[in-house]
Amino acid sequence: MGNKQTNCHHSYFSQFLPEEQAEIDGLFAAISGGLEVLSCGKNRKSLPIPISLETLQAYLGDALPEKMTVRLYDGMRNVDPMGTNMGPTEYVTKEQFVILMSNLLKGSIGEKSNIILKMLHVPVVNVKASHIREFTEDLITSVVHVLDYRNELKGWNVKKTQDFTSGVKELAIQLFSPLKRGHSDEETDKDHLCCDISLIEDWLLKVPQISTFLNVVIRRGFLVLHSHTELASFIPECKDGREFMSLFNIPAIIYINSHLPTELQYTWKLIFSSHIHGCNFAKFCGNIIDRGPCLLVVKDRDGHIFGGFSSLSWAVKGQFQGDSRSFLFTISPNIAVYTYSGYNDHYMYLNHGQQTIPNGLGMGGQFDYFGLWIDYDFGKGHSKAKPRCSTYNSPQLSAKENFEFDVLEVWAVGDFANEKSSGKKTILDSNIEARCLLEMTGKSRFSDGLRNPCDDEETDE
Repeated sequence: MGNKQTNCHHSYFSQFLPEEQAEIDGLFAAISGGLEVLSCGKNRKSLPIPISLETLQAYLGDALPEKMTVRLYDGMRNVDPMGTNMGPTEYVTKEQFVILMSNLLKGSIGEKSNIILKMLHVPVVNVKASHIREFTEDLITSVVHVLDYRNELKGWNVKKTQDFTSGVKELAIQLFSPLKRGHSDEETDKDHLCCDISLIEDWLLKVPQISTFLNVVIRRGFLVLHSHTELASFIPECKDGREFMSLFNIPAIIYINSHLPTELQYTWKLIFSSHIHGCNFAKFCGNIIDRGPCLLVVKDRDGHIFGGFSSLSWAVKGQFQGDSRSFLFTISPNIAVYTYSGYNDHYMYLNHGQQTIPNGLGMGGQFDYFGLWIDYDFGKGHSKAKPRCSTYNSPQLSAKENFEFDVLEVWAVGDFANEKSSGKKTILDSNIEARCLLEMTGKSRFSDGLRNPCDDEETDE
């Protein structure tokens, strides 16, 4: 029996690299307090001291919420290394600890699903959809909690964003929703859907964020097997908005960021806020043109928060622009991302000063029926998508089809080093708003050949 248990331990250790094995060994010793010496006649044997809930809580401290610490402990003590259906153990052995770490960090979808089932506080045969939803909320809360505790929110401040609790619930509902598809409305509404391991496996395949969140909780909670590259783009760095009360909450930032092209996931920079820059369409345009890919987010007067990702720089022109990487999204009262439908190429539109075509900013749909429209009469807009926006297959984003907004903000995303053309600046380059007004009225920029004298002096030096 002892050999069987040892072989199980080594088989799971084999999923770790040699240096990772040593780190897992050291972690268990640090939590448990070392080795216990057992004597039997003349024979003495050193065995790892099992982990109790108290020792696990003492080690983690405030790094993870207590509810997640208890879930992890339940997951460990319900691991059955021998396959004997022995039920939960009183303490956690090293074999159980290694198996949980191996399955969550390196395991297959099936292995991760098996551990999740053991973390739900109920017998496997009694698992309902409501238990999965509660687990998802705890997981999202734990991710934000541990990153905040480790000072790894990269400039974002939980207190300087929208309501965190609502953000957790909204994201949990979104991540949880694929689990319920294909079942009757009656079961869905009551959360009484029975969940077996095959349903959990299908859910993890459809929602990869769950595996990523578990990775973050383990790696940053226990400070083990830290990989900078693996989590580098998990949450973007916040630039020029650290003291700003954003419409985005932290869960929404993580979720929306995961839908951006990989190369744009590292940094967000605030470039416009109606609270800071005022409600002026010319100023708005002046701040967003030639700034690279952007996220625009709006809060209407009914409290709905929504927006769009523009994959290319905004430019004032009387035609559609952009590409299929653009998308629309909602944050509240529900969070969702709506990507390219393939129906048409009406991704982005920005225009002003014309009598025959609309003046304003639009994304998706068609003239006068945009998926998202910000009117040149700044403060007004519409979201006409009945039944769906043709470009992004999105529903009506706002509470009312024609809306007025309280707040609008824009974040440039990605690499800002090349957001403005290099070389000498023209006189108008230093006044983006004036340049924007000229472009909107179709005037030529006669100052293109005129350089700022200060720039010439700097060059001569």
